[in-house]
Amino acid sequence: MAKKNKSVRRRRKRRVLFGIELFVLLILVGGLFIYAKVNEKMNKLNLDNNNSEEASQVEVNEDVIGSKTLKGFTNIALFGVDNREENVKSGQSDTTIIASINNDTKEVKLVSLYRDTYVNIGNDVYTRCNAAYNTGGPTQAMSMINTNLDLNITNYVAVNFKALATAIDCLGGLDVDMTYVEIVNMNDYCVETAKVTGMDYEPIELPEYPGDDKQESEIIGNYHLNGVQATAYCRIRYTSGWDMKRTERQRYIISLIVEKAKKASLSTLNDIMDEVFPMIATDFSKSDLIKLGMGILSYKLGETSGFPTSNMMGEEVKRSPVGEDYVIPTTLETNVKALHQFLFGEESYEPSEIVKQRSDYIAGFSGFGNSYVSDEQKTFISERASTYDGSALKQSSSSGSVSSGDTDDSGSSGYSDYGDSSDYSDSGSSGYSGGGSSDYSDNGSSDYSGNGSSDYSDSGSSDYNSGDDYDDSGDNYDNGYDDSQDNGYSGGGSGDSGDNGSGEYEDYE
Repeated sequence: MAKKNKSVRRRRKRRVLFGIELFVLLILVGGLFIYAKVNEKMNKLNLDNNNSEEASQVEVNEDVIGSKTLKGFTNIALFGVDNREENVKSGQSDTTIIASINNDTKEVKLVSLYRDTYVNIGNDVYTRCNAAYNTGGPTQAMSMINTNLDLNITNYVAVNFKALATAIDCLGGLDVDMTYVEIVNMNDYCVETAKVTGMDYEPIELPEYPGDDKQESEIIGNYHLNGVQATAYCRIRYTSGWDMKRTERQRYIISLIVEKAKKASLSTLNDIMDEVFPMIATDFSKSDLIKLGMGILSYKLGETSGFPTSNMMGEEVKRSPVGEDYVIPTTLETNVKALHQFLFGEESYEPSEIVKQRSDYIAGFSGFGNSYVSDEQKTFISERASTYDGSALKQSSSSGSVSSGDTDDSGSSGYSDYGDSSDYSDSGSSGYSGGGSSDYSDNGSSDYSGNGSSDYSDSGSSDYNSGDDYDDSGDNYDNGYDDSQDNGYSGGGSGDSGDNGSGEYEDYE
């Protein structure tokens, strides 16, 4: 009898083990099926087949190669390309975002690179950073980011307007908090966005005008936006905060997309892969993308910010030797220190020699040093830069060595986002200031004009009333912007993008 019981227990145990094995097998089969389906969908992506070849062409500063800190992070370049055609590997990068994933905690931080930032884009050409993509595609754009910011990015993802709008529609739209001015601007940007994407939208009916003091500072409601509307919202530029506020909106939309995607059904994700993948270009391999995708539920979006935090822009920059509407990092070296503290927690990061040399050139050429450092340090930066004439400074950054000095970074590492406020005032820490003239009003020509204050405002002149069209004198906006121009943008400029024949790259407004 004892033997029989033992035999029954043994059979029962075998059944249990068999059940476990069957369960594991089912999981494996299911996993392989999902892998096969995802792998099949990956064929829709514009994958760079010469992944390793392109990666080897991306420049990384020698001091950064082998960094133990950076090995703990996966850094990716995200490009939103302003290209009216299907090819997303060419055109101007209207949006450049650095996504940094902490490999241990799975926290993702986003940093927008302001597109008018004055840096070396390669071949010793100093101009606005978004010209790098137009000049040499993703490879040159990643090299520009790495060599100016001491990063090690070798992978990118690029999308155009239609890809973003389609993904949002597949997710069922987004619920977005908006101010009165944002509604006005979004409706106007929708006209051209719909034309470019070939997609539909319904203008949002304007609510009651809240008054001059609340039109930009107060959230007037939460609105359900479709793909065209949310994409148009991302493109809003001519409000208080200018490009800084625009990039904040972009990161806000990305955060909403991520949260919705994490809760989406398999059929919804399948639709996104079918519809959106053909409009995406990337140099990730299929296996790397699947690995990233499998971990999406464990990722959590952390803080977001913009670069450079300490900067100079507006009329003073136009009157300087720079002579154009650039965002001047003050200084590049100080901003790179703050960036590494924000992304990687490096409290005392020492930028590479290449970054220091480029920082010196920008400070010396523009005349704008770091607004946060002491007078003695500003003098030191000025003296260091003046030891080189313009031709020497424009030589390859890899040649020669420059003493770095000890830049005081105190007060400039508050590398956080601006929140919902549209008042970008200089608090002496992380505000966007230029040390004296960073109040910007629209004069109808897309120029930043300063009135000597440190708030990003419209000098009291950006009055959105309930009228019918845009007054190009710059005194007031009635219902936003004139959409009569070919590209649907406003601001009084031509809106024509690319090389204007003078060696300078004009904006995509």
